[in-house]
Order: sequence, then C-alpha cells, then structure tokens
Amino acid sequence: MGGPGDPPEGTPEGASAGGEDEYRSVVFDESFVRAARLQEFSAQERMADHAPAVRRRPALRRGLPRQALILVMLIAVAFGTAIYMGVRHPYQTPAAQSPEPLRMTVIPLAPQTAVPGATSVDQLYTHSPAAQFRVGAKGITMPAYRRTAHFSEGQVVAALTTAKDYLVESSLDPEVLTGATNRPVRILLDPRQLDQFDQSFDHPAADGRHAPTGWLIRFDPSRTQLADSKIRVQGTLQAAEFDSNTLEVVADHTFVYALKPTGSGAGAKASLFTVRRELHFRFDRDDLRMNQAELAVSYVQAGPLACSEDSVNHLHPLLAGQTAKAGGPAGTDPYATGSATALCGSLATSAQPKV
Repeated sequence: MGGPGDPPEGTPEGASAGGEDEYRSVVFDESFVRAARLQEFSAQERMADHAPAVRRRPALRRGLPRQALILVMLIAVAFGTAIYMGVRHPYQTPAAQSPEPLRMTVIPLAPQTAVPGATSVDQLYTHSPAAQFRVGAKGITMPAYRRTAHFSEGQVVAALTTAKDYLVESSLDPEVLTGATNRPVRILLDPRQLDQFDQSFDHPAADGRHAPTGWLIRFDPSRTQLADSKIRVQGTLQAAEFDSNTLEVVADHTFVYALKPTGSGAGAKASLFTVRRELHFRFDRDDLRMNQAELAVSYVQAGPLACSEDSVNHLHPLLAGQTAKAGGPAGTDPYATGSATALCGSLATSAQPKV
C-alpha cells in the first residue's frame, strides 16, 4: 500500500521515492533564512489581525567590517597630520640667498716701447709667446673631473661646461667683441645677477662693480677691428666645492687677439693684444639645472693699453707703431667713497712679438 500522497497504484518504477528526495538538493541554511526579505506570520497572528500571510522585513544594514573602518580612520588621521605638519613645520626650507655682487678688477698694461706690428698675422703669432696656443674654443680644455662630497660627477661636468660656454661667449664671439650685443653672455648668468649686469651696461662706472669689461671682452669698434678671427687661447679650468650647497669653478685663461685699425685695408699692419682673465664661477643646484652661473670674481689684465684711457666700458688697444702716452690712470678720485682705485701695469717686452 502506498502512503496517503502516493498514487493508488503505488509509486511508478523509476520514479522518486518521495517528495523529500525530490527537494534534497535545495538547502536553506540559517544565514539564508535570516537574509530573507519576506517573513511568514504565525497562524495566531493571521487569525488575530486577518493580516496577509507574509510581511516584508526591514532591509539589513550592510556596513563596513570593523577592520575596514579602523583602517579608514587611521588613513584619515595620518593624512590630516601630514597636512598640519606641512603648514606648521618649524624647519622650513631656507629661502635662496641672493649672490654677492660681482667683484671686478681691470688692469691696463702699458707698453714700454712702440707696439710691434706686421702685415702677416701668422708671423706675429709665430714670434710671440702665443705660438703654441690653440685656436678658439679648442684652447679652453676640460680638466679631469670626478664627483665631490655633495655633488655628483654629472653636476661637476655641468658646472665646467657652463663655465666654458661663458668663456667662449664672453671672449670669442665676434659680435660680443665688437660691442654689437651682450645677450649671449647675459643668458648664461644667474637671474639674480642680471640687475647688476644691466646696470653695468646702462651706467658704466669704475667702482669695481659696474664695468662692462669685467663681464666680457669688447673693443672700441670705432678704433679697432679683428685682423684675424682665429683667436689664440690657453688656460685651465678647476672645479671644487665652495660649500656643501655650492660648486666653484676657477677659470684662468690668456686670450691673444690680432687687431688692426677700423676700416684699414688688407695691407695694414696688425698687432697682438693680450688679455689674461681669471674668473670665479659659483653654482648652486638651481644654476646647474638651468645651465647658468653666478660670476663672483673677475680679474683682468689687458694690453697694450694706455693707462690714461678709460677701460671701463670698452678696451682701447694701442695698435701697431703706437706708444703709451705719459700720465697715470684717468678718473682716480681718492675722495669718492665706494669707488675702486684705478690700477695700471707695465707690459713686459717679452710679452710682445719679436718682429
């Protein structure tokens, strides 16, 4: 006999033995029941209130786990602390200090005899101390270099390269030498020195601070022109730390120019003019990154020049056959405060070509 729910003929062969087996794969665990949105009223509740068979349960609040909340709070506290310390940090980075003004000295060297001259520039160089000098930028050679205690090898190379660029532009560029422009030199300077640079050219003064010839080499174009563009150069570059934040490069070079009177023809005699420049460059890390330099010291000896000539704005070389006029340096005023005392030297005969 079958059960009350079985067919009269009994359970067919191959059919499920009962409803229990049919729904055995469906499992309603406790978490599933708690999460159900519908809940059935009890029989007593349905009889008392004639309510529907089921009611809707309020949605469960699904918040972040406790560990996640703690982590979010810690991140917020750390972020707020970082902002506070950034605003109220007692050890702020010190502001960049302005560089010291360039200190410059230009010393004319007066010849003891008439200036030697020759129609052949090569002959002048061959019989002068500059016979073995290299031509142009090739004479400004890079030294052996290595890193320092606070600067990398690449930063040392950058300082040396910028110093060389400054020497090339301020001593070898034909447009700078003739006074046509000073821009190639200006763009290589630390921006904090540009006021002093511009004032030097707008209002030249023999005060050891504002002489254009302290920044660069330029000749009076109304009296002098280059007889040969192949300027002879020899000297050294040396790099070292000035302090933990500054590199210093000292450049010491001799430049020899072949000159002749402005407007003279090919047959005019040329003469040699010698400039010894010692420049001290300073580089902080911003200068190294921007390929700019602070020029701290400029010491120049140049001749043949007459001591009575003003060498502040332009150099006025004595040319072939000319002699220095008698008299001391012009414009020396011992009562003027803040002005440098003018200096003048004597150009040794051995420094002139023997022609």
